[in-house]
Amino acid sequence: MKQLLTIIFTTFLHLSLFSARPNIVLILVDDMGYGDLGCYGHPKAKTPVIDRLAKQGVRFTQHYANGPECSPTRTALLTGRYQQRAGGLECAIGTGNVGRYDDAIRLADQRQLGLPAKQVVLPSALKPVGYACGVFGKWHLGYEPQFNPMEHGWDDFFGYMGGNVHYFNHRETSDLHVLYRGRLPVYAEGYMTHLITDSSIKFIEKNKDDPFFLYVSHECPHFPFQGPTDSKKEVNKENWMKPDAETYVAMLEDLDSEVGRLLAALEKHKLADNTLVVFVSDNGGFSGAANMGPLNGAKSTTLEGGIRVPMIMRWPNKIEPGITSDQVCATFDLTRSFLNLAQAKVPDEQLDGLDIVEHVRARKPDFERTLFWRGKRGERTWTAVRQGDLKYVRKTEGETQEWLFDLSKDIGEKRNLSSAKSREFAHLKRLLANWEKNLKPVR
Repeated sequence: MKQLLTIIFTTFLHLSLFSARPNIVLILVDDMGYGDLGCYGHPKAKTPVIDRLAKQGVRFTQHYANGPECSPTRTALLTGRYQQRAGGLECAIGTGNVGRYDDAIRLADQRQLGLPAKQVVLPSALKPVGYACGVFGKWHLGYEPQFNPMEHGWDDFFGYMGGNVHYFNHRETSDLHVLYRGRLPVYAEGYMTHLITDSSIKFIEKNKDDPFFLYVSHECPHFPFQGPTDSKKEVNKENWMKPDAETYVAMLEDLDSEVGRLLAALEKHKLADNTLVVFVSDNGGFSGAANMGPLNGAKSTTLEGGIRVPMIMRWPNKIEPGITSDQVCATFDLTRSFLNLAQAKVPDEQLDGLDIVEHVRARKPDFERTLFWRGKRGERTWTAVRQGDLKYVRKTEGETQEWLFDLSKDIGEKRNLSSAKSREFAHLKRLLANWEKNLKPVR
């Protein structure tokens, strides 16, 4: 009897501890421009599902990706810190595991180009508090076996190791096979966006009785530009990155439908009310394809078009529906938010972000942030710092170009105020220099 009571008490304690913790669904899309959704002003693309998600929750107007490219932002997400701390991940890892700047090249030569598991807090900090964790879709944090998501503590993984694949044959431009389920290469039939959703729904069904963290890492709308009916469209090295406006809209609209399938699965299993859903992009849109709305610049730059991206959150009965947030925030704020929601333990000094979910849930007043960016590729480096409404941007590639913008009056970054506001210009330059001096990679 005593043993039975112990079992009952332990079971009750487990249920009471974990049942109140929300499920977390992160939908991270790839290369989506700030204006690529109906609720952000796209003139053609019909995205009713995601638009409705915004009406049911909060739409952010000043959310930033931590990096102007894929791998850097994903590093910041999983570590909760500026990606520069990781070493070698300031630039998207090149097709076939190629390093694209000096530090990344050094690590690639050592077969160490990727995100080491010991640096991550997602999902490793969620597992001890009872969360099942799955990632489906794009990884792009290292090709070597030691960087496989399963080595980072994920329970389930289906997706591709690199930065992009053919949507139908799931190979890179080099014809390299990079599609995996867990630690093993697999072959699959179907459109990549649909396959990612299929695996995500299966994960929900498998883990519906316990709290889970689901990371849905879509390739869409990243090149190659292939819609769901384009299986016979010839896509090769020559036209892999060629923009196609009509196809791009078809990809966005299909993505919207797939988000609908995922949300329907939550409803089916009566999980929607206890699930935080976040929809966000990893960086700005691809030049010539995406709609950046009023913003200047595109992916790979630290102009607004390269780093300011759509973000939407829905958490029924916790986040007030139909609101817009102008709070300046960044990818690594999601990391701290998720850890706090799960009541996971991570020392504050290991995180650089703030709890943006609690900020909007409690309707706290917006406040000024100071955020930094740096992205290297070859001999080119883009850097930026934003403090309040002022933003300093620098591009170095042989020569150096510098700008100062007041985003409250010039969201399109058209008027360089470096001369008119010379004191502020010098102040932001010093801030950036100090950040770069003090931000040391761990390897």
